[in-house]
Amino acid sequence: MFTVASWVLGVAVAAIAGYLLLLTLCSARARASSPGARRTRFAIVVPAHDEEASIAATVQSLLACDYPAAQRSVVVVADNCSDRTAGAAREAGARVIERHNQELRGKGYALELAFETLLAETLLAENQIDAVVVVDADTTVSANLLAAFDERLSAGAGACQGRYGVRNIHASWRTKLMAIALGAFHDLRSLARERLRVSCGLRGNGMAFAVATLRAHPNRAYGLVEDVEYAVHLGLVGVRVHYVHDAEVLGEMASSGKSAASQRQRWEGGRAMVAKRHLAPLLARGTKGDKVAFELALDLLTPPLSKIVVAIALGFGLETVAWLCGYGPTSALWLWVGSAVAVGLYVLRGAALSGLGWGAAKVLLAAPGYIVWKMLRVARGPAATWVRTEREGQSA
Repeated sequence: MFTVASWVLGVAVAAIAGYLLLLTLCSARARASSPGARRTRFAIVVPAHDEEASIAATVQSLLACDYPAAQRSVVVVADNCSDRTAGAAREAGARVIERHNQELRGKGYALELAFETLLAETLLAENQIDAVVVVDADTTVSANLLAAFDERLSAGAGACQGRYGVRNIHASWRTKLMAIALGAFHDLRSLARERLRVSCGLRGNGMAFAVATLRAHPNRAYGLVEDVEYAVHLGLVGVRVHYVHDAEVLGEMASSGKSAASQRQRWEGGRAMVAKRHLAPLLARGTKGDKVAFELALDLLTPPLSKIVVAIALGFGLETVAWLCGYGPTSALWLWVGSAVAVGLYVLRGAALSGLGWGAAKVLLAAPGYIVWKMLRVARGPAATWVRTEREGQSA
């Protein structure tokens, strides 16, 4: 009984750990982009809901990009705002589109309005653009953001995703741990997926789309993780998202327990909804030789790291009980050892990419407590609707 149970659970966990190990081994950094002729004309869209405190800094960061001013503009969508987001954005130099609809709420609807407006203007020759970049309202960007996107788009990419990191990395131990998590989930996985020539997926912040892509495949994603949903849609129609690792966006992460729990529940609940809806068609295309669709399915099938770690701990616990009862260790022990090593390498690589340096080792000591806290909070159930994450300095 112990052997069968350990093998059944161990094979499933080992398959997931093996996938993470493959990504880890393929996560070497590619060359940085080389400045080109800078032909692409960009509109940078910033969806914002009650972001008066941060929107000016975001707009200023975007306007400071090392790119010809005549070939880029910043458009802020002030979505159902009750503060001075619109005014602050205008004062900082952005064009503002105000949206008021209390029934249809969320980032997906704000992006839909912005895309439709910009594409219509392009058809009328009122505002000629070649690509749209999406940046969150709490974000600062690297000066080469547009130049790096221009190189990939000029080479034929239809959709791109920049490196998404933590802006307030030293705000708390949670934000430092989040930097490690994003180093693994965003950077490591995306580097590997780009090397494997599959879609790196979309992260919601630091995305770029060619106008031709938006015209052919309109963004109609309105869920809790509209970025994941749209990436899946693009994958199903044969468009892979390219990873632009040297184009960096730094977003603000929740540092308080309440806000962090809300954010994680929204992310994980949203991914579960996308998997339920799109996993079958992705696997159907994947089994017919579409490696982009197949890898997107693998990504959706991969549980959060905390759940993988808990599963490995349960596996070793099962082996320990079998040993104490005189039946073990079972023949499945090596599955658990291999899984633990693979996941350990994945986490260490994520820490190396986090930007924390050797300080990441100290942060990882807090990981077990964080996993317990997270499992208890997530056990309350996934988020069903979009809820804005509180920013630094605001009530949590």
